[in-house]
Order: sequence, then structure tokens, then C-alpha cells
Amino acid sequence: MNILALLFTLLAGLFIFTGYVYGLKFKNNNKLTDFSISMAFGVLVSLIILELIPESYEILNEKLGNIRTIFLIIVLMLIGIIILKIIDLFIPHHEHEFHHNHNHNSVKCHNEHLNHIAFISMLGIILHNIIEGASLYLVSKTNLTSGLLLCIGIGLHNIPMGLVISRTLINSNYSSKKIFNINIFLTLSTFIGGLIMFIFGGVSELVSGILLGITLGMIIYISLFELLHQIYHMKNKKIPKLGISTGIILFIISIIIENIVK
Repeated sequence: MNILALLFTLLAGLFIFTGYVYGLKFKNNNKLTDFSISMAFGVLVSLIILELIPESYEILNEKLGNIRTIFLIIVLMLIGIIILKIIDLFIPHHEHEFHHNHNHNSVKCHNEHLNHIAFISMLGIILHNIIEGASLYLVSKTNLTSGLLLCIGIGLHNIPMGLVISRTLINSNYSSKKIFNINIFLTLSTFIGGLIMFIFGGVSELVSGILLGITLGMIIYISLFELLHQIYHMKNKKIPKLGISTGIILFIISIIIENIVK
């Protein structure tokens, strides 16, 4: 199970490379990106409500009791949200990068600005993915079905990330070879987070519950403050409806399969 959990972190990272390839091949087609974001939202919200909240409560309640467990989960959720909010400050908004007309006085100023965006984006995404990889490993280690769903949700979220970073690097006049190498490293950053947890391995149930609670907060942040924000601004409202519905259906099917296996 530990190896499968580690493989999930690698799979989630590969979606970044998919976004990178998509950004190179289909620069002017945003439908797949919108569908991916919407589907990720459907999967992650279902996962939060039906899996992660009950699971973190069950683990912590055995050690702490009802009232303290509820209080601790709320605190841990807030910690997870704050962690990703701090990291997210290093990642520029997509609309700002690609849809806002910058009024620079010179080409040099414009290029310096793009290079600055590219560097900060890479830093933020690397930190973001290492933490996500560690969280994904812990969830997958506890429950493979939940881990697979979280892997899909993170992976679909990583497609637009890869798309954003590839476009930023291209606009910053990076060479094709350098862009490829950077995306390989970004792709492996989620796996690195999982590998760290794999190497340092065994944690107690209490620590596992605490980390799961923090993960819950991080996923809430991704769902509400990143994905939902982008869904709200989508012009074609049919795509998010279809994507969210597909994500929820995928989750329900996985739950049915899990119950059959059990």
C-alpha cells in the first residue's frame, strides 16, 4: 500500500506535464482547462464532505473525544488554509498573467516583469506541490480509494497549473530545453513530497489525524478559493455544470466500487 500511495503522488505530478504539453499544442483552446477545473471541484468537494471530514474525525475522536476532536479539526483546517494562502501569495493569478494588458514603458521592462512572474510561479508551485504530495501520500496510505480520488482531484488541478507555468515561461523567452527541464522538475515535485513521507514513514495515528486535518484545510482552500473562483468567471456556464456533475458521479461510482470490494 505504501508503494501505491507513492505512485499516486507521481501520477498526480504527471498531470502538470500534461498541462505543459497542452499549453504547447493547444494554446487558444480553453474548454479542456475549464472542464478539468470544474471536474476537480466536483471530486474534491465530494471527497471533503463524504471522506476526509468523517475519516479525520474518526481517527482523532479515538484519542481525544468528541468536543476536543471537533475543535482540533476546525483549528487544523484553518492551519491548512493559511499554509496554502501564504504559498499562494507567490503564485500570480491566471487572469493577471494572461488577460490583463500590461502598460510597460519598454520591452526590457516587460521581459523583466515576465521573468519575475516565472520565477515566483515556479517557487510557489514547487512548495505547493511538495506539501500536496506529502498530504496525498498520507491520505493514500490510510485509504487507497480516497487517495486515488484525491490524486485525480489534485491531478486535474495540476493541469491548469502546468498550463499556466508553461505559458509564463514561453512568454518569458525561456529556451525550449530549459522549459522542458523546469516542467520535469515541477512534475516530480509532488512525488518528492510523497517520497519524503515514505522515507520518514511511520507516524502515529494521532499525528496522521493531525496531518489529515491540515490536508482537509488545504483541499478546502483549493476547492473554494482557487477552483470555485475560476469556475465563477467561466463564460460558458455549461462546461462547469458538466465538469462538476462528472466529478460528483466519478466520486459516487468510486464509493460504490469501494463498498462492493469491502
